[in-house]
Amino acid sequence: MNLWRNSLKWLYPGLRLKRWIAVGFCGLCLFLVGQGIIADAHGDTDTLAVRVAKWVVHHSHLGLRPGVMGIVLTCMGGFLCLFALGKLIASLTSALDPDMRPGGLVDVIYSQRKLAQGRRIVVIGGGTGLSTMLRGLKKYSANITAIVTVADDGGSSGKLQKQLNILPPGDIRNCLVALADDETQMTELFQYRFRNSVQPESAIGAARHTLHASAVESIHANSDGTESAAPKPRPNTEGYGEGLRDHAFGNLLIAAMTAINNGDFERAIRETSRVLNVRGRVLPSTVEHVKLRGEMEDGSFLEGETTIANSPLRIRRIYMVPEHPCPVEEVPEAIRSADVIVLGPGSVFTSIIPNLLVQDVSEVLQKSRAKRVYVCNVMTQPGETDNFSAYDHVKTLENHAGRRVFDYVLVNTGRPSQDLLEKYRKTGSVLVEPDLDRIRAAGYRAIAGNFIDQTDVVRHDAKLLAEAIMDLLK
Repeated sequence: MNLWRNSLKWLYPGLRLKRWIAVGFCGLCLFLVGQGIIADAHGDTDTLAVRVAKWVVHHSHLGLRPGVMGIVLTCMGGFLCLFALGKLIASLTSALDPDMRPGGLVDVIYSQRKLAQGRRIVVIGGGTGLSTMLRGLKKYSANITAIVTVADDGGSSGKLQKQLNILPPGDIRNCLVALADDETQMTELFQYRFRNSVQPESAIGAARHTLHASAVESIHANSDGTESAAPKPRPNTEGYGEGLRDHAFGNLLIAAMTAINNGDFERAIRETSRVLNVRGRVLPSTVEHVKLRGEMEDGSFLEGETTIANSPLRIRRIYMVPEHPCPVEEVPEAIRSADVIVLGPGSVFTSIIPNLLVQDVSEVLQKSRAKRVYVCNVMTQPGETDNFSAYDHVKTLENHAGRRVFDYVLVNTGRPSQDLLEKYRKTGSVLVEPDLDRIRAAGYRAIAGNFIDQTDVVRHDAKLLAEAIMDLLK
């Protein structure tokens, strides 16, 4: 009964579907009658269609031979069916998305089905580097799982963590935006920060203005998206007040979702993913409140990601407090079932290693049969990886994991312009040396190439990275 009721709903007034359903039905009848006439002319079995065809031939006065009449009715019926189908699709398309072309619906359906059958990809890390990777990979598969660190304690994320006692949403936000179906508009909205007074204008226009201002303020960015340590203009405290100042809209939305779902951070991410129509899923590596503890080169210990990253001392080792927090239940499962696992790009000590310190993650990674790839950063990061070569990045990860957790190392061998390198050098960042021989000598397989997206900053090209990763699965 429910099936019949739901079927009859298509006949509701105002849907603008009944006329095309009726035209299609008439076309189908003409097609069947035409086929019946042709079958009768060839002396085929006496069926209902043939009986109807005989009646039509007997009562028609068109002066056509039965064979010709059958062909004419078959063609007319086929044309009406196709015409009605086209109009039906156009009517449905205009209701679902008025701006979409009728033919565009086929492209959308085909694309969604193809992506749904894509390979299972797991990406592990945090920061802007991870979101760069996701932008490229989402064009190949919708079966993507991003495992993201929750050790961030700076900026908007740090404030929300202290004020609302929630996990820091910043890196989660970046990944959700990168996997969003309509990424351009969602980026402008979710990355919008409440800083200066805003004149009356559209939310999107305000977001564009803010994003442009941020790009001008920031000196340059490393390959993992971390801004170089440089003084920024002091934000105007008028307009939004202290409460909203420096908060990203996306962080506030995730915080609100968490409150709506009674503090369930995982569910809040799932609901936000639905809002953004995300291709894949984003998982925090753990839902425990954790802090990073860094052992520095002089033997001292510092706590907190921001404190560690801003220290002039080199990092000797990173620990998690509490030690070995429990992972989210889906994390080990996603790693076990993956076809390819990608670590990075991103800050080695504060974005990638924290995920490896979560209980069982390193062990499950070691046992995985997937293709396991580490994407090495293009530039060194001041305060974290000063003067690190590609091999130094690899050994640091291996030492913290306590085992080998990847087989391939993707290393950039391209070189930015000298002017750009000089600007980076002034901020304490240099090009990572691609010492491929040392990597191969350690038993890793090096994937070398020019993977730079060189504009006014030096970072990985999302398209080139994704192509290199997917080539491993061919």
